[in-house]
Amino acid sequence: MSGKIRVGIGGWVFEPWRGTFYPEGLRQKDELAYVGAHLTATEINATYYSTQKPATFAGWAKMVPDGFQFAVKASRFCTNRRVLAEAGDSIAKFVNQGLTELGDRLGPILWQFMPTKTFDAEDFGAFLKLLPAQVDGISLRHALEVRHDSFDDPLFFDLARDAGVAVVHADHPEYPALRGHDVGFSYARLMRTRAEEPTGYSPDQIAHWAAMARGHGAQGDAYVFFISGAKVRAPAAAQALIVALR
Repeated sequence: MSGKIRVGIGGWVFEPWRGTFYPEGLRQKDELAYVGAHLTATEINATYYSTQKPATFAGWAKMVPDGFQFAVKASRFCTNRRVLAEAGDSIAKFVNQGLTELGDRLGPILWQFMPTKTFDAEDFGAFLKLLPAQVDGISLRHALEVRHDSFDDPLFFDLARDAGVAVVHADHPEYPALRGHDVGFSYARLMRTRAEEPTGYSPDQIAHWAAMARGHGAQGDAYVFFISGAKVRAPAAAQALIVALR
């Protein structure tokens, strides 16, 4: 089952992108539309920090073209807790805040955990059972970004696979680069862009990520985001990958 490869960045409001990615003089309210015209996805960061209004999601959806998708970062109140099994109310509040207003622009939900969060099979298994398969009749896809070496455990990968949840592949100097099972889509966050490299990653590295994305795309939808590192280079890296995939 081949899928669509979407490539993007984290968010769209970042002052150093003005004049480097965004043209000089572009109005801030037009920045998301500019992202939509030049990339194929972005992560929504605001949802990690606070609840948004349904009208806000609807407005974002109208600013981007057909085919573009938003990955939605789940609320920190769901994931930054000692006992994940008690996150049910927070998860319900998060998924019911108006995500469905994104319509066909809704991509995966990213559940990001602190680097100090360690793997507890019973608690994590209980958390996965709390993730809804749909809201208001719209199917949801979930991706887990775990950042502690204890998750490099066959039991964790089996739990994620059985729940139909993707494991984020992170390229980061400190977090483990985990590779989960095929669950019909994949999610990568590439976080080692360098300021001295015009496209963040070298051409050879971009070619490597393109090959990875093609491999994942042969199995289902693939999402690749350039996030931290030298964040000012993230849009150039994403554009270089889009070119490499053509």
